[in-house]
Amino acid sequence: MTARSGRRPRGSLAATLAALVAVGCAVGGVGDGGPQEPAEPRPQQSRQASSPGPQTTRADGTTSVAEFKGDIEDAVDIAERYWAAQFQASGQRFSPVRRVVPYQRDGELSCGGQPLPRNNAVYCSQGDFIAYDVNWSVAAFRQVGDAFVFYLLGHEYAHGVQVRLGIRYSFTIQQELQADCMAGAYLGDSVRDGVLTLDKGDLDEFRDGLLAVGDDPDQPWFAEGSHGTAEQRTDSFFRGYRNGLDACDLS
Repeated sequence: MTARSGRRPRGSLAATLAALVAVGCAVGGVGDGGPQEPAEPRPQQSRQASSPGPQTTRADGTTSVAEFKGDIEDAVDIAERYWAAQFQASGQRFSPVRRVVPYQRDGELSCGGQPLPRNNAVYCSQGDFIAYDVNWSVAAFRQVGDAFVFYLLGHEYAHGVQVRLGIRYSFTIQQELQADCMAGAYLGDSVRDGVLTLDKGDLDEFRDGLLAVGDDPDQPWFAEGSHGTAEQRTDSFFRGYRNGLDACDLS
């Protein structure tokens, strides 16, 4: 995936992407504080992913940390411009998510007093920030490609937009599938507007990545933390990708 700045994509999906499970998300009312002080880690009930091992990491010369940071910056910039334009079109003022914060250790950051675990990405409404485990994210970037980075940022940014719009659902899965749809719309509309250019394999990266991050088939849909099956997540993302925000039930 190439942003207008001309950065080039990473490699295609590795066979062991299934090691990457769904990202964790936290949604709620926007608080006044920023990222919390480092806290002592304690056992978490959220699902976590194992980082890809060296045997699954692509080594094609396009996997540097500097390039990862560049793609994160592009993804944030495009998301901010996209959502600002959507809000302006509806006569509303948009305030960007306050910060996008990398971290490396269990409990280095906390959200509402809850330490954030490794191998995760999250939107924290109490402080209005996105945080991601940089080591896990770089490993995913090297294994999957830059399409995963743009999806990851788009999904978490969508949670920030849900808060700004006052969208609340009774069940986590509803919030998560809508965020997948919104991430798809942000990417699909950006491609149609010429802000992003799809490179060979990008759609496959989206599709195969979504298939790998679905809930277990026996996960109750009404359980706290449910994100949706692979099929549900793929359907939601590509509905938004093809049809824009009209497919995401934001009203």
